[in-house]
Amino acid sequence: MGRDVSRRAFLGSTAAGIFGAQALLAAPPTASLRPVLRGADFYKRAVRSAQDIITREKLSGSVSYAVIDAQTGAWLECENEKLATPPASTAKAITALYALDALGSGHQFKTVLCATGGVVGGEVQGDLVLIGGGDPTLDTDALAGMAASLREAGIIGVKGTFKVFEGSLPVVARIDPEQPDHVGYNPGVSGIALNFNRVHFEWKRGTGGYRVTMDGRTEKYRPAVAMAVMAVRDRNAPVYTYEDAGGRDNWTVARGALGKGGARWLPVRKPGLYAGDVFATLAGAHGIRLGKPVIIEELPFGQPLVTHKSPPLWIILRDMLKFSTNVTAEMIGLSASVKRLGQVADLRASAAEMNRWCREALGMRAPQLVDHSGLGDDSKMTTLDMACALMKAHDSPLRPILKRVAMRDAKGRPAKTHPLVVDAKTGTLNFVSGLAGYVTAPDGRIMAFAILAADQAARAKIARADREGPPGARNWNRRAKRVQQALMERWGVLYGT
Repeated sequence: MGRDVSRRAFLGSTAAGIFGAQALLAAPPTASLRPVLRGADFYKRAVRSAQDIITREKLSGSVSYAVIDAQTGAWLECENEKLATPPASTAKAITALYALDALGSGHQFKTVLCATGGVVGGEVQGDLVLIGGGDPTLDTDALAGMAASLREAGIIGVKGTFKVFEGSLPVVARIDPEQPDHVGYNPGVSGIALNFNRVHFEWKRGTGGYRVTMDGRTEKYRPAVAMAVMAVRDRNAPVYTYEDAGGRDNWTVARGALGKGGARWLPVRKPGLYAGDVFATLAGAHGIRLGKPVIIEELPFGQPLVTHKSPPLWIILRDMLKFSTNVTAEMIGLSASVKRLGQVADLRASAAEMNRWCREALGMRAPQLVDHSGLGDDSKMTTLDMACALMKAHDSPLRPILKRVAMRDAKGRPAKTHPLVVDAKTGTLNFVSGLAGYVTAPDGRIMAFAILAADQAARAKIARADREGPPGARNWNRRAKRVQQALMERWGVLYGT
């Protein structure tokens, strides 16, 4: 049947698999479970205890975990399983389930160009409107294709205004206000996105100073943008500053931090203007002159001229789970909430609706998500809830699209012949590390698991400006990942042979 499962098939699997599995699932343990050794399992006695694994890595903070037989629902082992912990990007696995249920795995998002007032002699008599339909994968190449299709449809001019509608989803300037202004993983969100709402900033030092560019580049195109500008300032710190200038994102960068040259992606705070800016340039290359884009709040009646469709949802989710793109998670989660409710006010309201769905459909007890990506510090989840949800969903379309997580050897290299197979979602914030998914033992036993580690005291001390890479965070996260692997190896020996 393949990975492209219809919404009806998904709902059927939830009815027979997720909800049907409740009869198999033993009640959550009233106390943390430890393995009970029986008979002559002497070799199992040599397996390191979970506490020894954590102690040897000198991992500060808390570690919580839970592991369940995915096919029988039997609880195998857990510790601190009711501790509410930031899930980081492991929350995206829950968002994927939520979206699959609401939208269906074959759903395609549409971006449309429409004309008001009709078309006469190839000229739009009213306005040309770019309508965002929630596609998180839209890029400059796709807009270039739409511009070419517009010309092929015989359009040679527009009498009215070039407008952009991004209101199919709530418009949010940034996913998490507590993140530094310049980090590309914390862009604005709306009903339209381009290049994951990131703009490419490049600088080169010459004899007269620095030459800087801001563009919406892909491999094929590099259209310059006017809605995001960068100015070099004579200072050493802060490296970047940001100012909302109404119709423009104003950036400055410290001259002392630039060196000879370089590049990085910066977040876009005005997605509609960004997409409109780039499309106007691309349309101009086909002789269709458009003015500066104007954002509109009401969707006008018009004649569709060009429609671009996204890949099916399951492909978008597969890539989101692999690359952990925050804006994709937020747009898909918002789209699912809009489908369920008709409209939502913002990310927190949408996350609250997803929390309700988690309790109803997955049997979670206390999900506390404030967004769909896991980026926000206020999001909390227990490993009891996460492992339970994954157990119930193990026959759904989620497991085939999870990333295959490599187990590693003693030198940290991927171990291609490792006996355990892990399909899971990783999650990383500074001093927060999570892993949740499925581990398959050599005998074929499938275990649903969740591991969440966090040093919230260390995280609370990080200044907002230092959140991109605070001292000690990388080493802490590296040790947390070693704990995760050791725990899975422990479970593979204890329960999978």
